[in-house]
Amino acid sequence: MRPELKDAPAKLLLLASSRYNSLRIHVQSSCFSDHRASVSRPLGKKSRGGHDLSRWPHFCRRGRFLWWKDAELAGLLLGPSPVVTVGLAVERATFGRIRVANGTPRLAEVPAEQDAEEFELHFPDGVLLDVLTTREPGGSGAIARYLAKFGEGAQQVEFRCENVDRATEILKEKFNVKPVCPATRPGADGTRVNFFLVPTPAGGKVLIELYEVPAVPQTLTTTAR
Repeated sequence: MRPELKDAPAKLLLLASSRYNSLRIHVQSSCFSDHRASVSRPLGKKSRGGHDLSRWPHFCRRGRFLWWKDAELAGLLLGPSPVVTVGLAVERATFGRIRVANGTPRLAEVPAEQDAEEFELHFPDGVLLDVLTTREPGGSGAIARYLAKFGEGAQQVEFRCENVDRATEILKEKFNVKPVCPATRPGADGTRVNFFLVPTPAGGKVLIELYEVPAVPQTLTTTAR
């Protein structure tokens, strides 16, 4: 563990409270770099398809993730310095403990019809975590179903995108990757999002979320004369 991350383990250790601890992930600060941030914790049962999520950073590297070979798509995903967040799904009790341990960060504004509560944690070297939980444990929502099937753990990888509609078109036309949602939909904090289930080299699948941040309205100011 590098000195600048010495505070991260104690806070993230709360994620290991589940009785299904058999998974370790390594969060990587850049999909275009072989550098791997030293944040590693047991987080849950299994990934989608039952594969070790420690292989996910390899899935994102240049040359192994074919999306980056398309210049337009790479530009939409802010290459060569993409903003990548790992989404962690946890039970409500774990969610509360992690939030308190990290200074009670602001909850994101999630559309009422979506089964999620969430907040972000930011660590050195651009390591971003999105901690999510279900609003209705045992319900039919996406997070509730994930927790029931896989337990606590890495549920998705989120990429900031300049234009989700255009990126979706490219993925369908050039990579034969179909979106989970038929159209881009509202996401947390006014974002526009869509999701994609993408095969990994290990033979499983990873849920990718593309999210588009709303434009910030320009404020006109006048100077008194």
